[in-house]
Amino acid sequence: MSLRRRGTAAVALSVAAALSLAACGSSGDGKDEAGKDGGSGSKAVAQGGKDFGKAAEETAKMGTDAAPGQFPRTVRHALGTTELKERPKRVVVLDVGELDNVVSLGIQPVGWAPSEGSQELPEYLKKDAGDPKNVGTINNLNLEAINELHPDLILGSKLRAEKNYKDLAKIAPTVFSVRPGFTWKENYLLNAAALDKTAEAKKNLDAYAAKAKKLGEDLGGNKPTISMVRYLPQFTRLYAGQSFIGTILKDAGLPRPKNQQADKLAVEIGPEQIDQADADWIFTGVYGSPDKTKRDAAEGNPLWKSLKAVKDGHAKDVKDETWYLGLGVTAANSVLDDLRGFLVK
Repeated sequence: MSLRRRGTAAVALSVAAALSLAACGSSGDGKDEAGKDGGSGSKAVAQGGKDFGKAAEETAKMGTDAAPGQFPRTVRHALGTTELKERPKRVVVLDVGELDNVVSLGIQPVGWAPSEGSQELPEYLKKDAGDPKNVGTINNLNLEAINELHPDLILGSKLRAEKNYKDLAKIAPTVFSVRPGFTWKENYLLNAAALDKTAEAKKNLDAYAAKAKKLGEDLGGNKPTISMVRYLPQFTRLYAGQSFIGTILKDAGLPRPKNQQADKLAVEIGPEQIDQADADWIFTGVYGSPDKTKRDAAEGNPLWKSLKAVKDGHAKDVKDETWYLGLGVTAANSVLDDLRGFLVK
């Protein structure tokens, strides 16, 4: 056997061994934009983990020194460096944020991992996403399905899939951000660096920033307070500053209730504490099936009916797939459109 053929066979055997060890993926608990334990990834970057607060700062340092159009290029990311020998054409994304990112840059991925809350391709991306194959869920990846797609780039995060990184890197060049969520802008630029789409990503972020600023200006000086409530199977969350939706509200200059101004993902409450959601406006999302949450108990509580927003008719349901799960610039722009429709008269 020639040296080249022996090398190819060795790589194939290595991948096969990795798949035999992890063909069923990794176990997870179905938590979303940063459950406390981070699903199958790193506890250090989950909510309250030691690396949580500095995740955006650290991700901003990642990327590439390669000039536009230059390949091979080396990309610095959360788990080291990855060399891309040529421009990626077959991309697999391991979360909804990466899906939003690549689609916004004109790329139709060959594979994607949905959340446990919904297996469907997000409605707001369907028109442009093509027909990517399901490769498991964000917390339960199917490595064999990923391998069968023959990707030339895999995009994900340390929080979601750190334990799978070595196996994924044997399949294709893999680039990981620190975590999804409030780091969405930094993650976008990191993904764009791997795809040689940095200029386009920066243009899209600048347009988003101008749109958010204009919304704040149009609301004038007396802006309403905004409360973000999301019902999950395990608990109800009041989303705070270090969340995807938290960054959007901050960019638009929209004030939050005091208990949602914290530099963390969210405050977790039970149905009997729903009065903590009080604000001028309340926007509610539901992760997965509503009947698996405590939504009925919370909103059937007399405390809910006494809230200012509820009495004023300002408690509104919003799309979970954009307001909470989107984690990308396309979703962020959709949220701004929704906010304008609710708030600007």
